[in-house]
Amino acid sequence: MARLKKPANTTSAAEKPGNRQPSNAERSSYFARREAAKVLRSVVQGDARRRAVGSIKSLVYGPSIRNKKATFALVCQTLKYLPTIKDVLDSANILNSKWKRQGELMYIITYDILFGQAASLIGDAEKFLLLRKDSLQSALAQLLVRKGMKNIKDFMACQHFSDISKPRYIRVNTLKLDLESALQQLGKHNMVHKDDMVPDLLVLPHGVDLHNHPLVINGGVFMQGKASSMAALALQPEPGWEVLDACAAPGNKTAHLAALMGGKGKIIACELNKDRCQRLKDTIKLAGASNVEVLHEDFLNLNPKHASYSKIHAILLDPSCSGSGTAAVRLDHLLPSHGAGNADAADIGRLRKLQAFQKKALAHALSCKF
Repeated sequence: MARLKKPANTTSAAEKPGNRQPSNAERSSYFARREAAKVLRSVVQGDARRRAVGSIKSLVYGPSIRNKKATFALVCQTLKYLPTIKDVLDSANILNSKWKRQGELMYIITYDILFGQAASLIGDAEKFLLLRKDSLQSALAQLLVRKGMKNIKDFMACQHFSDISKPRYIRVNTLKLDLESALQQLGKHNMVHKDDMVPDLLVLPHGVDLHNHPLVINGGVFMQGKASSMAALALQPEPGWEVLDACAAPGNKTAHLAALMGGKGKIIACELNKDRCQRLKDTIKLAGASNVEVLHEDFLNLNPKHASYSKIHAILLDPSCSGSGTAAVRLDHLLPSHGAGNADAADIGRLRKLQAFQKKALAHALSCKF
C-alpha cells in the first residue's frame, strides 16, 4: 500500500517568526533614525570645529529630511544624553570597527534602547545592539551608581531642560501668497495675528509646529524670526534695483529681498561655503525667487569695479556672528561644547575670527562706490 505523503509546509518565509514584514511605523522609525544620524553627524562635527553648517533646527527642517518631527526628537534627545551614551558604549566595549564608523547611528539606536522606544527597532545595526542590550543596561546601571542615582527615572529627571517660550514667527512669501490668504489658512487651526512692526510677518503661539504645513512645504510662508525679517526690510529695496546679498546663506533674507522687490530687478546672492551655497539654492527655488543669481564666491574677493556689479544699488550685509542672542532658540544648550563648561581657547579664537571677518566685510562693503 502506498504511503500517504505528508502535506508540504506551505508557510512562507515572510510568515515565519523573525521574517515578518515590518509595519509602516517600524519602517518610518527606521528611516528617521538614519536621517537623525546624518543630522547628528553634521551637528557634532560642526560643534567640534566651532563652525556649524546650520543650527539643529535648520538642519532637521531642511528639504532633505522627510520625517522631520521624529528626526528632530531623536536628534535632540540623543544630544541630551550623548555624554552618557558615549560612556555606556565605551564601558560595554561592544562596537567593532564596522559599527564605530557609524558612530552617530549607534548613538541614536543606543538612546532608543536605553531611554526611548526600543520595541519598534528593525535593521541590522539595531539587531546588533539589541543582541547586546544586557551589556548596555549593565554599563548604564554601573554609571548610575557612580553618579549616585537610584534608577533611570531619577537620572532622566536630572536631564530636563526648561523650554523657552517665544512666539512662532511666520513670514508670508508674497511672491507666492498674499497676507490675507495666509491669515485665513493658518487661522483655521491656530491663533494668528499680524506683527505690529514687520509687514508680512505673522505671529503664532509658542510651540505651534508648522513644518509639515502645506504653506511651508510649498514656500508660501517661511519660518523666519522677527530679527531676521528686519534686515531686508531695513534696506528698503525697490522693484527693478540690483542688490548684492553679501553673506546670503541659508537664503531667508535673500528670498525676503526678492519678495520686497516684487520679483523684479536682480539679486546677486554670494556665499563662500559649498554646503551652505546649496542650501541657499534650495531656499531660492522654494521661494520662487526667479530674479536671484547665486554666486559661490567669497564676498571679500569681489571687485566692485567689475562690470558685473556696475548697476548695483545697494548691499545687504548680514555677516556671520556668534549667535549668542539666539543660543536658546537654536538649542545650543544641547551641544557637546555647551556641556564642557565656559568658553575655551577655541571659542575665543572663533569669536576673534568672526570679529575680524565682520570688520573686513563691512570695510569692503563701504569701499564699494555704487
